[in-house]
Amino acid sequence: MISVILLGAGNVASHLYKGFSASKNVTVSQWYNRSLDSIISFKNETEVTDDLSQLKEADIYILAVSDDAISNLSNLLPFEDRFIVHTSGTGSMYDLQKKNKRGVFYPLQSFSKGAKIEFQKVPFCIEVEDKSKMQMLKNLATALGSQFFKVTTEQRKTLHVAAVFINNFTNQMYRIAHEISDKENIEFDLLKPLIMETANKVQEMSPYIAQTGPAKRNDKKTLKKHLKLIDDEDHQEIYKLITKSIQKTHGIKYRFDIKRKKTNG
Repeated sequence: MISVILLGAGNVASHLYKGFSASKNVTVSQWYNRSLDSIISFKNETEVTDDLSQLKEADIYILAVSDDAISNLSNLLPFEDRFIVHTSGTGSMYDLQKKNKRGVFYPLQSFSKGAKIEFQKVPFCIEVEDKSKMQMLKNLATALGSQFFKVTTEQRKTLHVAAVFINNFTNQMYRIAHEISDKENIEFDLLKPLIMETANKVQEMSPYIAQTGPAKRNDKKTLKKHLKLIDDEDHQEIYKLITKSIQKTHGIKYRFDIKRKKTNG
């Protein structure tokens, strides 16, 4: 049985708590957060505290906090020579105080408190300073039903950049599409099958092969019509930039432009 102490109460920490609680091989012996309000409702399931001096001894301490808080929280830990990891995609293992054994337990997934997570579909990128601690992280990932991958710091940081494009930027595209459809009182639900089809395609083929659309076809008339339909100048610039990127990827040299309508005032 692996004993875990969680530090933090954000999206990642909350989902890890649920995952560990459902595992027969892990016990969350304590949960720390600087504000008890976020975790007090779990006091009948595990010990909760807002006092670092009251932290128990455990096999592993997981700092599931914002990147900016990792170093400061690590420095405040009142012990040494214990195994401490963070869950950041970009933070360095060396952001953790060197008085303890250090590592990274990064779940490559997007976490929202209201969304269910299936850890069987969440790969963990793991990294340790002391090689003897690698098996602990492998066992922890396995206990969640997850795959694990040993990565270097640079590989993990690169994965995080790629993940931002895949998840955060894509979600903003959904938001823009939602605004555009709302303007004409069109239900966003009509676009959801397309979202699923786009995601499913890249499970079977490369994004390069899966690319379709007017930019790939170099359909100049459609490109210009789309730009005229988009009122928001920022959204126009995004449309033009992504179109340019697609055309560059597929060897299309055509560059398009649109004259903005002058406004009075």
